Amino acid sequence: MATLTFRALQLANEQRNAYGLRYNDYTRYRKHCANRTHRLRSTLKMTHGKGREFKKLPPLTPENMKDAHLELLLLEAERAWAYSQDLLAQSRVPANDDHAGTLRHSATGRFRRAVNWSTQLLSFCQTLYNQSQLSAECLLQATVYTLILNGRFLRYRDEFDDALIQLAVARSLLDELAARAATSRDQALASVFADEIGPEIRYCAHELGDSKSYEVDAIVARIAGQHRNEIVEGGAALIAQFQQDSEAHGRGEGRKELKPLIWEGQPVPVRNPELVDVLLKVQQAEAKIADAHKDAGAAPRANKGKKGVAAFDAVLLALSDAEDVARKLLEAQQISGLSSSSGAGTRDIHFVHAYIVYQLLSRRTQRDLLLVSTLLSTQPAAPKPQRGSAPKQRKEQIDVRVYPAAVKVLDTIVQNLIQMRDLSIVDDSPDLVSAIEARLLFTKARRCLRLAQCYVAVKKYGEALTLIQHGNIHLRETRSILSTFAEDPLISSGSPVFYVLAKLDIDELEALFAEEALSSKKDWFAYNGGKLDGDSKTHKKPLFFDIALNYVQLDIDRLQERAGKAPPPSQAAAKPTSAQKQPEPEKKAQAPVKSRLEEQERPETPEPAAPARGGLSSLLGGWWGRK
Repeated sequence: MATLTFRALQLANEQRNAYGLRYNDYTRYRKHCANRTHRLRSTLKMTHGKGREFKKLPPLTPENMKDAHLELLLLEAERAWAYSQDLLAQSRVPANDDHAGTLRHSATGRFRRAVNWSTQLLSFCQTLYNQSQLSAECLLQATVYTLILNGRFLRYRDEFDDALIQLAVARSLLDELAARAATSRDQALASVFADEIGPEIRYCAHELGDSKSYEVDAIVARIAGQHRNEIVEGGAALIAQFQQDSEAHGRGEGRKELKPLIWEGQPVPVRNPELVDVLLKVQQAEAKIADAHKDAGAAPRANKGKKGVAAFDAVLLALSDAEDVARKLLEAQQISGLSSSSGAGTRDIHFVHAYIVYQLLSRRTQRDLLLVSTLLSTQPAAPKPQRGSAPKQRKEQIDVRVYPAAVKVLDTIVQNLIQMRDLSIVDDSPDLVSAIEARLLFTKARRCLRLAQCYVAVKKYGEALTLIQHGNIHLRETRSILSTFAEDPLISSGSPVFYVLAKLDIDELEALFAEEALSSKKDWFAYNGGKLDGDSKTHKKPLFFDIALNYVQLDIDRLQERAGKAPPPSQAAAKPTSAQKQPEPEKKAQAPVKSRLEEQERPETPEPAAPARGGLSSLLGGWWGRK
């Protein structure tokens, strides 16, 4: 019975992605491996002591072997391999041309040391497997790790024949691990390493002069069938034992099994363990949405809407995490400069990222549509024009403060559909582009209706009628697009179908537009007779005249005449003449215009009187004033 659990490929993949190798930072990864090995040696009491006294380590036997011992050997191999790759990168820098040969020589020594550490690891794993302390799957992973490291070292030394054999056998074992994986995560883990060595197999075959080097699967099937039993000790028995163990344990728990993702009838490949983990969370959250729809079937409409919106939050959070992971994987592939190792025409990480973004936008749109319907839950689904007080009752049922909130949510839906339309996977499907365009126009029409109702609430009927006209234009465009389809295609080629749009929905919205336009016209006529805000006054005095008329007297009738707003001659002749208007217009025009300050009455200045008497008072009159 197996007592140890050591997954070499899983541990190597986790350490590389977490500590720098996602972006080809070999220096950081080498330092991490060094720190990790020092901590493991201290934990396992495998140090040589302190000071000058050297303590010999006790022999390492399978009886006292632990998982940490195997991890230590793996990290030592990783440390030496990362150091060799770091030295090779330094040798390619133009500033190090003088000692590039020395760097390459040191890199070769470090690479050879990594192969030795991995060989020791494989030897211990085989011993533990023979003693039934290690499973067949763990031994297969250790074997694959050693074969990949040895094949890369041979390729580095330009021994392409032996390197091709090592890498091809490793690829065949990875295919077995992927086919018999207990969980979707284990399957993706095997796929990651298979994708990494695929280009190296193609390169070795090309250097050996193979005209069909691009057919990696055919090369692997031919070479692995010839040399697998020679390279792998007891390879056939090991694979048979692994298959037997996988059948005994089944395909794993249901919650860890990722359902296939389908797009346009073809599966979407998920070939990364990190991506599998987040997509499993998405799958669990979507299952809760389905359960919420079932439970809310007999619930009231308000409670159904609240529960439905809350259920979407978990899905959106999981999809946001999935999009973040896919984006990081895409950026890492772009920074490293490595292209997809899959064959031509297959779906790579670019496609997977676009697919996840499409799912995120679709779920967000679905949540927003549910939120709008919840906000407007008091509004009848279809217009029912009735006589009497029915329209007034309909308006009293809805709070006008809901309309601005609905407009904001509809704006978000429009933004989601615009982003969805610009995705690469949508551009490849003309029918899907047309379907999204129809939903976009229909959403804009709904937005025009709710925005018009906002203007009606503040008695701006002209703006409301203009928005209703724009909404009718969007509806006509939507109807024109839908007429090109014999049957309205699903907005998503996979699941979910998040925005169902039928011709009946367009007819209902068009009836709502007609009802709202008629109601707005009636309310406008009852408000001010259908006039604009400035039409109720004879003239509106500009702000300039509020200041100018304090100093200058203007002839308003003359200004009206020059502006073209003078009254008809019949009305002017019918006006009675008063005594104040006796002067003729010509004389009035010739008279100088006086300002208001000049027209004000002022007291006359008294003339100085002759002095009544002389003497001292007359001499001092300049001081006290004349009397």
